Amino acid sequence: MKKYIFLAFALIAFASCDMYENPKASVGKDALFASESGLKMYTNSMYDVMPGLGSGMTSWGQTGTNIVNPYLGVRERFQTSYSADMRGKWGWTTLRNINYFLDNNTNENVSAAVRDNYNGIARFWRAVFYFTMTQEYNDVPWIDHALEIDDELLHAPRDKRDVVAEHMYEDLQFAIEHISESSNSTASVVTSLVAAGMQSRFCLWEGTFRKYHGEANADKWLQRAADAADIVMKSGKFSVYMGGSAPYRALFVAKDPIATEVMLATVYDATQGMVNGENRRCTAATLGNPFCTSRQFMNLYLNLDGTRYTDNEAYKTQEFMHEFDGRDKRIGQTFRIPGTIRSNGPAYPDWGYTFTGYMGMKFCTDDADLDGKYMNENNYVWMRYAEVLLNYAEAKAELGTLTDADWAKTIGALRKRGGITAGTETKPTTVDTYLQQTWFPKITDATVLEVRRERLIELIWEDTPNAFGDVQRWACGELLFMKWQGIYIKEFDKNIDLDLDGTPDVYFIKDSAKPKAEGHVAYIDVKNSNWSIDTDGHTILFSPASRALETWTERMYFAPISSSDLALNPNLGQNPGY
Repeated sequence: MKKYIFLAFALIAFASCDMYENPKASVGKDALFASESGLKMYTNSMYDVMPGLGSGMTSWGQTGTNIVNPYLGVRERFQTSYSADMRGKWGWTTLRNINYFLDNNTNENVSAAVRDNYNGIARFWRAVFYFTMTQEYNDVPWIDHALEIDDELLHAPRDKRDVVAEHMYEDLQFAIEHISESSNSTASVVTSLVAAGMQSRFCLWEGTFRKYHGEANADKWLQRAADAADIVMKSGKFSVYMGGSAPYRALFVAKDPIATEVMLATVYDATQGMVNGENRRCTAATLGNPFCTSRQFMNLYLNLDGTRYTDNEAYKTQEFMHEFDGRDKRIGQTFRIPGTIRSNGPAYPDWGYTFTGYMGMKFCTDDADLDGKYMNENNYVWMRYAEVLLNYAEAKAELGTLTDADWAKTIGALRKRGGITAGTETKPTTVDTYLQQTWFPKITDATVLEVRRERLIELIWEDTPNAFGDVQRWACGELLFMKWQGIYIKEFDKNIDLDLDGTPDVYFIKDSAKPKAEGHVAYIDVKNSNWSIDTDGHTILFSPASRALETWTERMYFAPISSSDLALNPNLGQNPGY
């Protein structure tokens, strides 16, 4: 298998955007379903749903709904005026492509084992499709065959999520049991272990959603999540990558996926016309939300000795140039901190690309010549072993069955990569009051809190597992309206050298007029509509004036069914609150 996937699939032309059109095959199906090469070609088309394929841009940074991102524009449906009339039609073309394959992969000239392998890949992608749909709409119609124009399901009501979830679980179970390849050195194809990883992701979402939204059978789904993750862990095929001086960041800036940890990735190759614009996204204020986070998030990183940064009251007045000293090494592999060097020299936080001073660089390569361009070839990690470990740890913590041995091989292993030297072998017994009060006030279990801390840190900005899905399943939507703190400013109205390289970097204007520009100093007026100063008189706050809401409502966990879809099928019904 080549280490990239170039999709030029054109044997079947699907033009439908909803369930009401009837696409037809442009050639006879025998050309596709009579050989393994035809089955492989067809299922390769299903990878098109992966972020970054054919788009020239990955989806890193689609973090408006992520609780670690301080930009509060968030999704459109979080606005008070948002209604079903403003929602676009949902799309079902991807599902029909998959179901058409499953309907027709019956040619006995191809062995049953080969057909089952590709059916497993197709059913994997069907589960992925439905996972996205249930996260977006909750209840959706379950469709397991390619619909014709007179199919009665076109006018059927939505199925309950219980029904759809069981079908998804069955699809992934089939994939685990029938996909013949268990691992792939290029991390570019779906294997049986990728299916198990997806099952752990989906079942954890389902189990925790049920637990925190008061629905039945949460423990059943949590156990399924742990069991699926255990399949991957016991396989021995993957490990936490520890190579080089910055192993965490290496995962995201490498051209070829580091397949000892990365399980599935989009791979870029400029010679094939496959590039992305990650450097541009990370360093351009005009290309989506800036890569930055809040001080509340930065405070979650532990000290290297395993103690909590916030246990020392001095954290409240720590200036930017010193607050990273002796902290989890992943902090300097995720953000621009003092000492960060790129190809054009020291990299201080650029206030054109950060609202808070905590500027992300997780996916941005060190080659500054790529900034502002679409020339990156670093891989997009779609699934990695670290997430599977987190899924396992969280499922067992929620079940109350996580042991010290479980902790050591999951959370402990990930913290060791960050250089943390203590607390990696035994699970915590005391609640971190800062973490609890600031982030998850409803959680009283010390282990659950610490697993969430680790998930936020390890998976920051990795959209597939860690965007709005965590907000949904933990029932913590109110976090999207937190007042986001920026860096602590000891003195305003003077030049500040943030990276201690002897050159001023920023000047925060509070009482003075803007002085004459000096060098590359950024001038930030904390009196404008987006910034203010916290009650301590020193910590800057970011809160855009355009934010329309101050409170969270239950309807926001799911999108409305569009008015156009309801007009076509009134039996779908509407989600509550719209």
